Amino acid sequence: MSTTTAATLIADRLAALRQAMRRHGIDAVIVPSSDPHLSEYLPPRWKGREWLSGFTGSVGTFIAMQDFAGVWTDGRYWTQAETELAGTGIALMKIASGASTEYVGWLAATLQAGQTAAVDGTVLGLAIARMLQGALDAKGVVLRTDIDLLDEVWRDRPGLPHDPVYEHAAPYAATSRHDKLAAVHAAMKEQGADRHLISTLDDIAWLFNLRGSDVNFNPVFVSHALIGPEHATLFVADGKIKPSLAARLTADGVTVAPYERAATALADLAPGTVLLLDPRRITHGTRAAVPGHVKVVEAINPTTFAKSRKTEAEAAHVRATMEQDGAALCEFFSWLEGALARRGEVPLNEVDIDRHITAARARRPGFVSPSFGTIAGFQSNGAIMHYRATEEGCAVIAGDGLLLIDSGGQYPGGTTDITRVVPVGDITAEQRRDFTLVLKGMMALSATRFPRGTKAPLLDAIARAPIWAAGVDFGHGTGHGVGFFLNVHEGPHAITPSLMPEPHTAMEPGMITSIEPGIYRPGKWGIRIENLVLNRLDLTTEFGEFLRFETLTLCPIDTRCIDRALLRDDEIAWLNDYHATVRERLAPLVTGEALAWLNERTRAL
Repeated sequence: MSTTTAATLIADRLAALRQAMRRHGIDAVIVPSSDPHLSEYLPPRWKGREWLSGFTGSVGTFIAMQDFAGVWTDGRYWTQAETELAGTGIALMKIASGASTEYVGWLAATLQAGQTAAVDGTVLGLAIARMLQGALDAKGVVLRTDIDLLDEVWRDRPGLPHDPVYEHAAPYAATSRHDKLAAVHAAMKEQGADRHLISTLDDIAWLFNLRGSDVNFNPVFVSHALIGPEHATLFVADGKIKPSLAARLTADGVTVAPYERAATALADLAPGTVLLLDPRRITHGTRAAVPGHVKVVEAINPTTFAKSRKTEAEAAHVRATMEQDGAALCEFFSWLEGALARRGEVPLNEVDIDRHITAARARRPGFVSPSFGTIAGFQSNGAIMHYRATEEGCAVIAGDGLLLIDSGGQYPGGTTDITRVVPVGDITAEQRRDFTLVLKGMMALSATRFPRGTKAPLLDAIARAPIWAAGVDFGHGTGHGVGFFLNVHEGPHAITPSLMPEPHTAMEPGMITSIEPGIYRPGKWGIRIENLVLNRLDLTTEFGEFLRFETLTLCPIDTRCIDRALLRDDEIAWLNDYHATVRERLAPLVTGEALAWLNERTRAL
């Protein structure tokens, strides 16, 4: 679609929205990037912000008034948003981070007493709803959460996904559904609750040992779950669970009910019921369905803690998955180096990278799908943190520079996420310096020992310190939690300054996290080096238990990009030890050119 055609389409949609606003007496409409489950990646039905604005980034809030429309998003998406919003009349509103709620203050400052703002409460997070309500109440602005204008103007709006749900079976699901439910019941009892509602899709998939394909890249399915003292109800669209699976669920005390019955089930809760809810993981609409005669206990979902702490059996599956993923990467990078050597004969572009790296993974046992959209950015495109190449706008990999590749896979035995940077032709001394600084930051955190219970955000500065020392910084967190054949971004922990160091962010054994510092020079190049790591108990002293990171990712780091003079002896030793481990574990899984590439790229410095 041409830029002009896209802009015209967006203009027509905005006009229809504004007509609907006038019919209902609404002065401002808020469309968050969200669904009734607060998912990061959205099923098509809830991509309203993208449909209205044309901005396709995964984070952003759209606001429309009669004389203004804007998208609030953070620095990872500014370049993308500027391109996609061009010609639409929609303003890019720059915010500091994806967790920012600056639009709340903007609305409160812009709207006048007596005016009305509207947002679909079924997709608005409860915590944000409370903040928005407070800010608008203070200005005398009415907030409506009972209307979804998208239903009026989006004529061909997609319905609920219909792909089947399937079991995440043994040996990968090492803990049974029965045992997980028993643990949740025990946690509910500690909170004094006899009912517990779960709406986040990864929590539900983990608890019931089920998986689906309703959301791109994340093997989850659209559903709610209501846990009682003796049984649980899973609310999911009709036809998604086959009778044989429903029978196995029934045997474990799980009843299947239609998806739309979840709100009714909450409304039907008897007086005296004590309901456990996680206020950060449900929407305003879901909370509003709970009758006033029900006592609500607000606390983090027990499943959120439990699934973040991988068992020893799960960790073993993840290690095996990393070997298969690493072998696929050996095959890919050996192909890439050959293709780069021949690029004068056959042009190579960024989309080719995505196609070939996915194909290499697909040849490995158990591969299900990518775990997110591959980022392959050459030179200036690598400086766009969430860049996505398209057939229409991708760069040809020509000349000299750096190629950043961030990719991952979903396997029944785990979820992978890795970033590597490779040299193309000749690279400069400044590029080597940046690469080495990023590597130093990654190694500094990877080698850290820290007290058990350390709040994850407090570790962020360790990776930044070598980069800060050079007067440089990067605009994203150092690391995010990763699920077990689940979401590639998983809470409650994350190594980032944008997350408050609250009790639920404490680092515990079994958690998997990414370590991915970077340096991005707009218009020039971007560098990010990323491994996944596992929290492990290291030692116990009179000062308590200490954890260390076990590096899980198995793929060489390209030493051709290193300025060796910037590395200390202990850093060189860490890198050589890592490469020796990569070679030892991957060599039995590859042959021919892939093996030759592995041996060459893991040579000691």
